[in-house]
Amino acid sequence: MEAEKWGRRIRAYRKLKGYTQESFAKELGVSVSILGEIERGNRMPDERLIIRIAEFLGVGLDELTPQ
Repeated sequence: MEAEKWGRRIRAYRKLKGYTQESFAKELGVSVSILGEIERGNRMPDERLIIRIAEFLGVGLDELTPQ
């Protein structure tokens, strides 16, 4: 359940900033399949990846963190 919330928020912010899954995965240094797994809620991103995601999206961790 928690992974799904993270995935929805990451996907929403990624789309809001105009990134495709492919371009965003490349920026993060992860495969498209890993990013897809995260966005679908099948995989929980580790803390370092969450920080990189927030930095690339230009959002604070508090905005990215599911409520």
